[in-house]
Amino acid sequence: MKPKVAIGSRLSHCKEVITLGVKPNFYDYTPWEQRLIHEAEIIYYPTSFYADLFNTIGKPTFPSYECYKYACDKIKQTALFDLLGIPHPRTRIFYGDRQKREILNHFSYPFIAKVPRGSALGEGVYLIKNEDDLLAYNKITKVAYIQEYLEIDRDIRVIVIKDKVVLAYWRIKKEGEYRCNISYGAEISLDNVPKGAIELALKLCKLCNLDDVGIDMCFYNGKFYVFEINIKYGREGFKKAGIDYKELLADMLRRGEL
Repeated sequence: MKPKVAIGSRLSHCKEVITLGVKPNFYDYTPWEQRLIHEAEIIYYPTSFYADLFNTIGKPTFPSYECYKYACDKIKQTALFDLLGIPHPRTRIFYGDRQKREILNHFSYPFIAKVPRGSALGEGVYLIKNEDDLLAYNKITKVAYIQEYLEIDRDIRVIVIKDKVVLAYWRIKKEGEYRCNISYGAEISLDNVPKGAIELALKLCKLCNLDDVGIDMCFYNGKFYVFEINIKYGREGFKKAGIDYKELLADMLRRGEL
């Protein structure tokens, strides 16, 4: 049996996996390590750097290439949701100062503005309540990502690994906060996550070939809305549910599910 090979460290605790680490110069891998990469049937956690390269040469990876393709790029995610008809808060992208002057022709205060690429954990998300807020936001990004503000007190995170929902929970906002992120004081609740949220998450993953993601969504005015896809999701929900995340991955690997 060929050895299982990983680049990133998420399976480094598994004795069944050889974790090589990220080396941006491929020739820095030893000849033996290079041979392992070439001969492996699948590369685990290739990182965003190698995901593109392995996809080009037809080398399967876990997570899938699509997970890395859309991670941390809210613009691509929004376009994907629109293309597939996935319910998503009304969102519009404005490029450069000329287009930014049109923002108030499409949105009324308050609305949400985000840094469109590279932000996570609630960073780069702003509640725009007035002209001063908008001016300050426009100074920090050339591309404005503007989204309608849905007045909710909680959202839902659904974590899908391969074709299974391994965890789903509510994130309940801290009083006075507009973000549902745990890093901004939100509380986790495992109670009664709607079946519709589970079904929507699985549908999205199947349509987009996503196999290791945390999907954030909400239920608003009788309808589910997907906010975004995260490949780097937090572990707090697993701790709350009493699930050892590392053992979960190891068990799935041993059962041949990864």
